[in-house]
Amino acid sequence: MEKKYVYFFNEGDASMRNLLGGKGSNLAEMTKIGIPVPQGFIVTTEACNKYYDDGKTITDEVTGQIYKQLVELEKVTGKQFGGLENPLLVSVRSGARASMPGMMDTILNLGLNDETVEAMIRLTGNERFAYDSYRRFIQMFSDVVMEIDKKNFEALIDKMKEERGVKLDTDLTADDLKELVGQFKEYYKKEKGEDFPSDPKKQLIESILAVFRSWDNPRAVVYRRLNDIPASWGTAVNVQEMVFGNKGETSGTGVAFSRNPSTGEHKIFAEYLMNAQGEDVVAGIRTPEPIEKLNEEMPEIYKEFMDIVHKLENHYKDMQDMEFTIEEGKLYFLQTRNGKRTAQAALKIAVDLVEEKMLTKEEAILKVEPKQLDTLLHPAFDIKDLEDNTPIAKGLPASPGAACGKITFTAKEAKERHEKGEKVVLVRLETSPEDIEGMIAAEGILTVRGGMTSHAAVVARGMGTCCVAGCGELKVDEAKKKLTVGGKVYTGDDYISIDGSTGNIYGTSIKTVDPEISGHFETFMAWADDVRKLKVRANADTPGDAAQAVTFGAEGIGLCRTEHMFFAEDRIAAVREMIVSKNEVQRRKALAKILPMQKEDFVGLYEVMEGKPTTIRLLDPPLHEFLPTHEDEIRALAKDMELEYEELKSTIESLHEVNPMMGHRGCRLAVSYPEIAEMQATAIIEAAIEVKERKGFDIVPEIMIPLVGEIKELKYVKDIITTTADKIIKEKGVELKYLVGTMIEIPRAALTADEIAKEAEFFSFGTNDLTQMTFGFSRDDAGNFLKDYYEKKVYESDPFAKLDQTGVGQLIEIATEKGRKTRPDIKLGICGEHGGDPSSVEFCHNVGLNYVSCSPFRVPLARLAAAQAQVKNKR
Repeated sequence: MEKKYVYFFNEGDASMRNLLGGKGSNLAEMTKIGIPVPQGFIVTTEACNKYYDDGKTITDEVTGQIYKQLVELEKVTGKQFGGLENPLLVSVRSGARASMPGMMDTILNLGLNDETVEAMIRLTGNERFAYDSYRRFIQMFSDVVMEIDKKNFEALIDKMKEERGVKLDTDLTADDLKELVGQFKEYYKKEKGEDFPSDPKKQLIESILAVFRSWDNPRAVVYRRLNDIPASWGTAVNVQEMVFGNKGETSGTGVAFSRNPSTGEHKIFAEYLMNAQGEDVVAGIRTPEPIEKLNEEMPEIYKEFMDIVHKLENHYKDMQDMEFTIEEGKLYFLQTRNGKRTAQAALKIAVDLVEEKMLTKEEAILKVEPKQLDTLLHPAFDIKDLEDNTPIAKGLPASPGAACGKITFTAKEAKERHEKGEKVVLVRLETSPEDIEGMIAAEGILTVRGGMTSHAAVVARGMGTCCVAGCGELKVDEAKKKLTVGGKVYTGDDYISIDGSTGNIYGTSIKTVDPEISGHFETFMAWADDVRKLKVRANADTPGDAAQAVTFGAEGIGLCRTEHMFFAEDRIAAVREMIVSKNEVQRRKALAKILPMQKEDFVGLYEVMEGKPTTIRLLDPPLHEFLPTHEDEIRALAKDMELEYEELKSTIESLHEVNPMMGHRGCRLAVSYPEIAEMQATAIIEAAIEVKERKGFDIVPEIMIPLVGEIKELKYVKDIITTTADKIIKEKGVELKYLVGTMIEIPRAALTADEIAKEAEFFSFGTNDLTQMTFGFSRDDAGNFLKDYYEKKVYESDPFAKLDQTGVGQLIEIATEKGRKTRPDIKLGICGEHGGDPSSVEFCHNVGLNYVSCSPFRVPLARLAAAQAQVKNKR
């Protein structure tokens, strides 16, 4: 039996979304529930995939089915495609199963040629309308199907309006439009070397193929990657009978939302234009009227319109985005879909729909995109100010929010200028851990290199600071302190504004406004917390980060990176002294200086967390990252340590490694220098005892050993920790429970997790390094070639931003299963960047982890994603 690739509207319904696409399945559903919809048919997503599988060609099998449904459409409408009596004209629109606004333009009035336009004149007695429709079709077909820039056609219209001395398109006469059609066709022939296609069937097939091609155009590929839409879904194509809003003063067209998409207010938000076609409203060429005015012009149509809007919202149980046309006093709805809305509106609508008894709380939880919550928690640009500015460049939107300040090229300068009260944006080729103080001081961070999970991006998200990364258009000369973009040079005296939600960079000062978190946010998040099973912790290194995380609903700290504490100005000297020490005695002397500072850090964390679980990771990065590189800094350190400059320089050089990410770091440091682990364990335990006794909190420190790949390695470091901890607890005469666990970030650890679990009381999956080690590429360098992988369809998404569930995920599943076999009560969590990615959170829920941990500003996002995973799984 022949496979079905084309469906008439009355053959489908909303449940066939994957096959018919969002728009097509909704048109079928609207037909089914009796909404006045111009009829048509849908070419399925499977036909789109077949087009690509067959080497970007359409087979006779598919075209045959299209022509068969065309005959059916002719019967239903009583019109003939290409006919000279009552011609059938159609629109062609894309419709993927996920809404992808702006991916593909619509083609209207398809089926017109020099003969059918005359038939339309005889039929309607309206020559102006017929030629207006024809010129629109030539322009749209040329632009969308044949890729001739529509600006060239707009220029011809503007030239004619100027010659005729008129302002509006509607002021052009039928003769003017007829002449314009001739000019358009001449221009087409000049560009393409052939006549404009007059065969309606050829026009139709070419337009359908253009929609298929659009599935793979660059903006669609980028949109898919940002919104987790797989290439394998394909797009459907909707072919629908044309109804005309430009037939005169009893015709019109408009766009409607069943609620306000900006505020969520429960009031229909709609605009329309009389004597116009759909793109006139969207394009902003003419100013539309508010829908209330329709009540004065056509009260019966207004009442019917309001009834249909309410019917559609009640049917879909969500705010609807609709397009409608009035043709000579008859109302038609051309499409409906769940409307795009701001984060504030999404929360208000979700809460209102529950209060109106339209949705249950669990259903409402699925109505808000977790990623949308990000925009609620960060500053944004003032819309009015933003409209007056054009971006000078665009990078990757690595950490949301908006920032404006004077340009600064070094972390040191950023800190100094910030302390003087200046607002600064730190602009670097790339950032490194030693830039941390400058990153904290800056309003925002902008880098030339690095991807969405580069050092700059990860740290910025953790701090809730705006960051734009990987902007290769910028030329940064850090030595000369200048930034060049588009031939213009900017210095430290110039302002720059960056938008971490879009990646846009502006060469001026733009006002920012602080976010407002409404009562709906708290109500909605409380529902999410009632539902979810997965706990949510935060990655936080300072009491300030921890307090921010608790405000956003964190239930503990899943990762405290102790090395971030080492870079502070008051302790870096002692850290450097410890690193370049020649023997254990010297090292212990330096560590004794660091101990009280580390203890103070942990006291601050424990006080903020008030007994919530707190996981502290022992020192992880390679030691060379803490060492000076500039000659003057090396000389100053040599003087402090009473060493010769050359001797110290040689020691620093010897500590540099060929591949430091896989070198002397993590637990390997503790194996070589046990006294480092001893000092950190002392600080952790003494701080816990002090806060427990002083504040009465029930503190159970979780001490995490990083980068373990072998059980003996873990046992060696664990013995240092337990010996140190037990001795302190005994000496103090107190009771204190503590856990020792490990970070699973090396594939070997995942594969031998049953062995590792004999010593580890918890696992925390460090998916940043686990991804790095599994794929075998550095996350800091991957940005240089991953774009080629996306382009060539090798990868669809960045494995550092969205967890690779097939490979890395399999290692997590293996480790989870093996770990629980050995130790059924083992605590399992994830603390890599993926802990704040919705699809990765759902994976963690499905695998059965106890918690996810993410940066403080992504905690609400993870809480919602965990709740949605629970609702979906219950279903």
